[in-house]
Order: sequence, then structure tokens, then C-alpha cells
Amino acid sequence: MRFFTLAALLAWALLGPSAAQAQDRVVPESRAQVQLSYAPAVKKAAPAVVNVYGARVDRRRQSAAMEEFMRRFFGEGAPEGFQGRGQRSLGSGVIVDQSGLVVTNHHVIEGMNEVRIALADRREFEATIVLSDPRTDLAVLKAKGAPPLPTLDFGDSEDLEVGDLVLAIGNPFGVGQTVTHGIISALARTQVGITDYQFFIQTDAAINPGNSGGALIDMNGRLVGINTAIFSRSGGSHGIGFAIPSSMVRMVVESAKGGSRTVRRPWFGARLQTVAPDIAESMGLERPTGALVAMIYEKSPAEEAGLRRGDLILAVDGQSVETPESFGYRFSLKGISGQTTLTVLRGGERNTVTVRLMPPPETRPRDPVRVRARSPFAGATVVNMSPAVADELQLDITAEGVAVSEVEPSSIAQRVGFQKGDIILAINGEPVKTSKDVERAARVGAPLWEITINRNGQVLTTLQRG
Repeated sequence: MRFFTLAALLAWALLGPSAAQAQDRVVPESRAQVQLSYAPAVKKAAPAVVNVYGARVDRRRQSAAMEEFMRRFFGEGAPEGFQGRGQRSLGSGVIVDQSGLVVTNHHVIEGMNEVRIALADRREFEATIVLSDPRTDLAVLKAKGAPPLPTLDFGDSEDLEVGDLVLAIGNPFGVGQTVTHGIISALARTQVGITDYQFFIQTDAAINPGNSGGALIDMNGRLVGINTAIFSRSGGSHGIGFAIPSSMVRMVVESAKGGSRTVRRPWFGARLQTVAPDIAESMGLERPTGALVAMIYEKSPAEEAGLRRGDLILAVDGQSVETPESFGYRFSLKGISGQTTLTVLRGGERNTVTVRLMPPPETRPRDPVRVRARSPFAGATVVNMSPAVADELQLDITAEGVAVSEVEPSSIAQRVGFQKGDIILAINGEPVKTSKDVERAARVGAPLWEITINRNGQVLTTLQRG
């Protein structure tokens, strides 16, 4: 693959690929080359970047922490028709299909039951939420009653290199569509702590509150990322912004096009850990890299493929793996059918193993129960554990008990302190094995409740009055 200078990239946009391909990496040789513009790429991309507005009709008073989060990432302002109702400008989005499919961030529309998009030409449309995935922080909307709309083509985020020029387009601070430029500062950032699948593009293109969900484009005007977050101590841009790569965005959009309201991901069935320097040295590696297999779950694709504890995964279908997070990202893009090939270091030798791609099984029906009886559990939904539930809630597949999959806002369960992902182990000294056990205990009642839960690997016991 070839990479070009600013002059070559702009020549590509202005004159076509043949002119750009004829140039090598050289500094601008004339005043005319220096004065070349980003305008062609912007004109191509900008019509497909929209503002996204939302409302929650039964809005409740938000905590100070949530208000700060909203200010940092969403911006202010509201479009015509949303004035005077307490709504705010939440962020940006990108039209990826002529039918009106818009991709944005999950956090932009989370909790909203009224959503609206506004195009750069001032047209506005109501939108429905087709899919919203907190694990990738991506959501797909559908504009209602819209004619064919301008779209932004996907670029290949795998082709990006540090130093490549990019443009960020969005609606910072609610001032209107704005374009900023910069370079790719880093790739495959995995310690950002924003989503479950951490593999971010870092850029110094100015990204501010309100840019969330907007487009990061290359010099061909193609979508290479969805701007998601900034690192800032003041709330403004400090030149460190993060975008979700287009390869992940494309997968989520395809799920939405296929009619799914959730993103289905392949199940690997192993626990991985980071390679420490001493482990790397003992394995004869020049540097710490790869994902070390720490545990294999029974009847999983990893076990079926013959993987063992201590194996070091170095690549997925030939694409290098630096950390467990990068493995999770690359493996999640492979879909839920067919197979993929892993490069594995075992006993000093490199081997390839073939892993079957399949969704996590629901080996025991989840049998969801929404607890209604007056008890500390009232307002919580509990489900039986299985690989599918463990994957969905990011829990240890070996954990015993019953998982809390949802907690109603302002419910007794929320006030008591239950959280999504808690695993109920015992109630009043009796082990909890199924969701029906929780329902039965709540119906019987008790003057005093002793509840034992597993939260993030810690076992906690609490006493609650009946």
C-alpha cells in the first residue's frame, strides 16, 4: 500500500488517482502545492454529517456527575421544534445509507425516547433507534419519512498509519457544523476505558463537546472513524481525541441492516491476560506482545480448537495481536459463522489453529424474571447464568448464581443499591440457583433480608429490612 504527502492526497481529491499515484513522498515544490485545499474532501463528506438531538419525556433530575458528563461530551442548544422542552443538543451522526440510516454514539441517545436529526442543509427528520450497543458505544438511527439522503462511504481503518491527515466533522458546542483538521496521532489505543472493545484511533484534530458521533474522514472524504471522546481536564480540546475505527462501525451498521436490534459477536471461550516483560523473556520474545491464554472454558470454541493454557496468541487471520484488548477487537469483527485462524506460540514454536465462529450459547434458558413483589429486589430483572448471559453482561462464565440484567430507575432495587451485572449468590442463607428462586423468595417475604452477591469478583453480604 502507498501513502502520500499532503500535496499528493489533495491532488488525488482534486485531479483523480492517476495524478496522485504519479507523486512520491516529497515536500511541496511550489506555492500552488502549498495552497491546495481540503475543500473537495469536505464537500464530499459534510452533507452526510448530521446533528443529533434527543429528549426524554419523563426527564428526572440528574445528578451533578451526570450533568458534568453531559456538558463535557454533548454540548448545548436545540433545533427548532425542541425549544422550551428541556431538550439539548446531544451530538452528531453520520448518514451511512440512503434510506436514512444514521450511525452515532450510544451515549448520545442513551435513555432518550425522542430523537431527531438535522442535516447541514437545515432539513430535519424524526428518527427511531434501530440499534444501540453500549459495548461499542455505537447506535444506529433511522430517519422517518426521509427521501434518499446523501451518504458517506466507508474507508478502511486498517489502512491508516500514524501521521496520515484526517478531518473531524461535527457540531461542537452546538454552534453548527464545523470542520477541524489534524493527523492520526496513534492507532490501536487500548487503555482508554471508554468501551468494552478498546481499539481506538487517536487524533489531534480538534474534537469538542458535541462532536460525539461525528465523522473522522480521510483525504478521500471517506469515513474512517466515529469521534467518540476526548481527553480533557477543562472540557475543551487538548489535542487528544479518540474515534471508533470504521471496521467496527461497519460491523454494527451491518447488524442493523440485517434487522437485528443487538450486535451478535463470536464466542471464544477463554480468559486472556497481558504478557508481562518477565513472561515475554521466559518465552524468548524480543518484547511483550500477544494475548496469553490463562484459562479455557469447557465446550468452548477455544477448547474445541485445541488451545491450551499458556498458549500465546500472536495474530488473528494474519493481523497482529498486541494485547488481550486488541485480540477481543479483531476476533469480534469475524462474525458468528465460519471459522478464523489464530497464530499461536507454544513451546517456542509458532502454530496455526482454526477456531469455529459461533455465538455464545444459552446452554440454560435465561428465564428472565422481573421482580414485582415488595422486597429489596423489586424492580430488578434477574436471569439464569449461561455463556450468552456472561458474554452480554461481561461476567465470569464460571460464576454461580443468578445475574441482575436490568434495574428499573427509581425502583426499590435501585435504592437498595443493586446494579446491572450483580450476581445474586444467596438469600437468607439459601443458595440461589435459578431466577425463580429470587421470585419465590420475594413473594414469601422476610422481616430481615440477608443478601450475598458477587460484584466484579468481590463477594459482598448486606442486611436489609423487609
